[in-house]
Amino acid sequence: MESQLLETSGGQAQANTPVPKGGKGNIGWRALPFLALAQFMVVLDGTIVNLALPRLQLEMGISDSTRSWVVTAYALVFGAFLLLGGRISDFWGRKRTFITASAGFAAASLIGGLAQQPWELIGARALQGIFAALLAPAALALLTVAFPGGKDRGTAFAIFGSISGVGAAAGVLLGGFLTEFVSWRWCFFVNVPIAIIALIGVWILVDESKAGGSTKYDWPGVVLAALGLGSLVYGFANAEHGWGAVESWGFIATGALLLVLFVAVERKVKNPLLPLRVATERNRAAAFLASFLAGAVLIGGILFINFYLQIVLGFAPFAAGIASLPMTVVLIITAGIAAKNLPRLGAKVPSALGPVFMAAAMLWLTQVTPDGTYAVNMLPALILMGIGLGLVFVPLQNLALFGVDKDDAGVASALVNASQQIGGSLGIALFSAIAAATTAAATTTTTADDSGPLAALTSGYSMVFLWAAGVSVLITPLALLLIRIDRKSFSGTSDAPHVHLG
Repeated sequence: MESQLLETSGGQAQANTPVPKGGKGNIGWRALPFLALAQFMVVLDGTIVNLALPRLQLEMGISDSTRSWVVTAYALVFGAFLLLGGRISDFWGRKRTFITASAGFAAASLIGGLAQQPWELIGARALQGIFAALLAPAALALLTVAFPGGKDRGTAFAIFGSISGVGAAAGVLLGGFLTEFVSWRWCFFVNVPIAIIALIGVWILVDESKAGGSTKYDWPGVVLAALGLGSLVYGFANAEHGWGAVESWGFIATGALLLVLFVAVERKVKNPLLPLRVATERNRAAAFLASFLAGAVLIGGILFINFYLQIVLGFAPFAAGIASLPMTVVLIITAGIAAKNLPRLGAKVPSALGPVFMAAAMLWLTQVTPDGTYAVNMLPALILMGIGLGLVFVPLQNLALFGVDKDDAGVASALVNASQQIGGSLGIALFSAIAAATTAAATTTTTADDSGPLAALTSGYSMVFLWAAGVSVLITPLALLLIRIDRKSFSGTSDAPHVHLG
């Protein structure tokens, strides 16, 4: 489809206006850095506070049971409202949504940096999540419109997709540097200039685009999706205090029921929040499921890697960030190689091979010990993880938007981001529960010497890494069984009439 809807001065949509081509030297390539910068910021904030948590917890007087909510509040709210954010960007205008969300994200970050009480900090993280839920789908939908097809689309999406892994890994490094040499508060303040730069670039370079047809919102779907996802994550978060309590299994069961009702509602309503045609196409379904599982491993697993580096090995925040740098470097190199060869490889090969490296990395980490060393216990795993993430994230976002009608670009963009963020929030909650239970059990069997507490903590981390390996390896059969798109169609070189991009 070679047209987009441009907003006129009267506020009405005007159809059949040419979309800027994504050719080199054209507006698509000039806008890409600013759209990618916004995605980088959104993903960055999922991990940037990880290394700051110990110091932040001490200064703010946050309890151990509340600590994980500094991370989870952002991921939970982000994921819960992404579908609504995608529809708002489709109906209200993707450029307008992007600009508003960038400004809001900057303001929420400023509030977080100035917070004096734990509730203010967690509230600011939730507010960041709301604006991120608007920003991420708007950015990806604008990219879809700017690159409607051809080889340039594959290259642009490969670059954009690799940002997810790079942003999460870079958040660890940047968070460690700011916490060690400036203040943990700058983990929030740093977003302000990033958001402003992205806002200005998109304001100048990008035209407005909207979906055609009805613009009625599915409010029952909004409520069911938000409450269902929120209840599910809250239940997993409480599971670290025991799976038998109603606060854990009760909320998990309620969340699952609400999500089943959500699907039933979406099948019946005229203007669904999530048109099921977007999620049920097998190639896109593979991308959404892979994003969910990869998000759990990336966001949840990295959190416990940082805990081991700081708490057990005694690394300072910045040293822990530097220690994670090999993963970022390898990820960037792998993503570049994968992007260059994506037309030849297609989507299935990297999507199936990457999780094998991720699982190998996590299995290596199960051998951590209280008296372990970085070179033996961590470095090989970080290299393997970088390779795996680079292979997985490059094809995912292109695959998730393959064949999506332009009117559904925002909600499809939201769904791939929601999959990763909800996976991340559930990963943090589930892994925290596993670590707490394993550590508690180990504490009763360890001796009272100085290594006892660290040995118990390490056993908890080791069990988390074992579970993360299991989650990683699940992605491979999904990719092998569900991805059926041929290489030419995926790379945009096929002229098959059923192939519809953007």
